[in-house]
Amino acid sequence: MSNTAEHLNPLEQIKAVYLAAEDLKIAASILYQAYHDDPLFLDIFEAEREGYESRLRGAIREELNAFWTAKQPMIGLFEQGRLLAVACLISPNSAFAPGRFWHWRLKMLLTAGFLGTRQMVEKEQRVREHIPHKTYHMLSFIGVHPDHQHRGLGHVLMSAIDSVMLEEPDSEGVGVYVTLPKCLSFFADGEYENVEELKVAHINGQIMFRPRPKINSLPAG
Repeated sequence: MSNTAEHLNPLEQIKAVYLAAEDLKIAASILYQAYHDDPLFLDIFEAEREGYESRLRGAIREELNAFWTAKQPMIGLFEQGRLLAVACLISPNSAFAPGRFWHWRLKMLLTAGFLGTRQMVEKEQRVREHIPHKTYHMLSFIGVHPDHQHRGLGHVLMSAIDSVMLEEPDSEGVGVYVTLPKCLSFFADGEYENVEELKVAHINGQIMFRPRPKINSLPAG
C-alpha cells in the first residue's frame, strides 16, 4: 500500500467560507458546546438555576439570527461539506450596536430572560469602552466542534479572521474579550495583545487586540 496519504497536509481539505442561512443551526450547536462552560456565560445565564441550557441555546440562536439579518461576517470552516468551526465578527462602523434591534431584544427577553439580555448588552458596551481604537472588528464568537479540536483548526480560523479584517481598509484590527484561561495563550499565539483586564458581571476577563499588520512600503526605484 502506498504511504502517500501519510504525507498529505491534513488541513488541505479545509475551506473557509462565509456561512449561509442553512448553516446557522449547526453553527449554533458548535457555539453552544464551545461556550457551555465559559465562566461569563455561566454567570450571565445563571447556570445554577434550572433552564440554563435552554437560555444559552436561545441566546446563541438569536445572536446568530441577528448577525445574519445585519449581514455581519460569519466564517465557517468546512471539510467535505461538514461545518467544523465558526467565528462571528462585528464589522467596524456597523449599525449593529450592542442593543441590536427591537425584535432581537424581544426574542432575547423571551429566551434568555431580562437579566441575561441586559448583561449581554452591557458586556459588549463595556468591552468597547475599553478598546483604545475607534474603527475595528469585534470577535463575538469563536468555536471548534469538540470532535475536531487539536487539529489546528483554530489557527486556520484565526487566519480567516485576519482575511476578513484585511478586506476592510479602515479596520485597525480585531478585538476580543477572553474569559477562558486556556484561550489566552491561543489568542497570544495569534499575536493578540493584552489591552486590559475587565470584570463583567462577576467574572474577570482579558480584553485582547490584534492590530492590523503594518505593510512596509517598498522604496521607489
